[in-house]
Amino acid sequence: MSIGRRIYELVESLYPICRSITGDGVRRTLALLREQIPLDVHEVPSGTAVFDWHVPREWNIRGAHVETLDGERLVDFADHNLHVMGYSVPVDRIVSHDELMRHLHTLPQRPDWIPYRTSYYTEDWGFCTRHRDFERFRYERYRVRIDATLAPGSLSYGELFVPGRTDREFLIFTHVCHPSLGNDNLSGVAVTAFVAKALSSRPNRYGYRFVWAPGTIGSITWLSLNRDRARRIEHGLVAALLGDAGPFHYKQSRRRNADIDRLAASAIASRGGHVLPFEPYGYDERQFCSPGFDLPVGRLTRSPNGAYAEYHTSADDLSFVSPDALERSYDLVLDIVDAAEHDRRYVNLAPHCEPQLGRRGLYRSKGGETLPERELALLWVLNLSDGGHSLLDIAERSQLPFSVLRRASEELVEARLLAVSAGE
Repeated sequence: MSIGRRIYELVESLYPICRSITGDGVRRTLALLREQIPLDVHEVPSGTAVFDWHVPREWNIRGAHVETLDGERLVDFADHNLHVMGYSVPVDRIVSHDELMRHLHTLPQRPDWIPYRTSYYTEDWGFCTRHRDFERFRYERYRVRIDATLAPGSLSYGELFVPGRTDREFLIFTHVCHPSLGNDNLSGVAVTAFVAKALSSRPNRYGYRFVWAPGTIGSITWLSLNRDRARRIEHGLVAALLGDAGPFHYKQSRRRNADIDRLAASAIASRGGHVLPFEPYGYDERQFCSPGFDLPVGRLTRSPNGAYAEYHTSADDLSFVSPDALERSYDLVLDIVDAAEHDRRYVNLAPHCEPQLGRRGLYRSKGGETLPERELALLWVLNLSDGGHSLLDIAERSQLPFSVLRRASEELVEARLLAVSAGE
């Protein structure tokens, strides 16, 4: 079975769960991830101060519906998790038509889709439904019931650390708080789980810290509890929206030219990807890039948040993500990781004019043809390996894929034409 199919099957298993920023849905999600990787689950009590925020009360829901006074169900949480606004307070009463309309959310421009709505930090309640069903709401009064609890509990997040040869760390963060949305963000959850599995089975230069946590409050909580550890982060990615058919987009860190910004830009260039400038809006990259931390953390997606019609609607379902897109995202994350692992400076051991590559089996025997990419990479590496240029520098200047330059450097080292620079 392909890695893409295995990632997709994990997305499938997670899709039915109703998740939010706290609650049993997050715990069930993390429990399923623990069947893949040995992550640790942390519980942070409600009310815990985390910078300017507090961990909220825990929300859990068992059922909800809107029905006529004759008992006809018009909206039922059992049919789709998105039918209830996230963090709705408990309610069980009869309401007027006008009052229900103030708590009913639809998408008139997409009448067959259910919108995703939340009210995390303001006590409220609400239902979401397809606009084409709106005509069913023609009664004077309705019974509404939301069987939920909003009470002291905890915020749950998962963490896995894969140690490396150094104490420097590469952070990979993904949010786990969205209910039954395939691309946002079960794609990120599943892709990063399989990346973690891959990195756990090999020796690494960096330590890799994976965090699966609720959006915004999760990253704020992690940073609050890990201020000293955050100083070790040398590279970081927020991974999300990795299962759709859109092109890759990398959003720069606040620093704009951190090594992760350059590594990611180089990796997506050959895939037709796009680099986005930093802005203090989006996903959890904005917490890691807040001025008090200013960490080298960017964001990797396919289509960016809000940039596709299905975003935050029921149309972001299992049919919207594909094994092929998931596998390509997995490969890209590993390519960025591999570039971080192998970026180093070399010294040309035969720097006076070009060494004769042909007699070493590194160059074609006949000339006159267009220079193959592999041989061009050999020449670029030899020319810029003066102890001052890294492979990433060479990739940016030559516009060749980092992976091709890495293989060229390995061949040249084997041929004793290249050596790792002192201090690397």
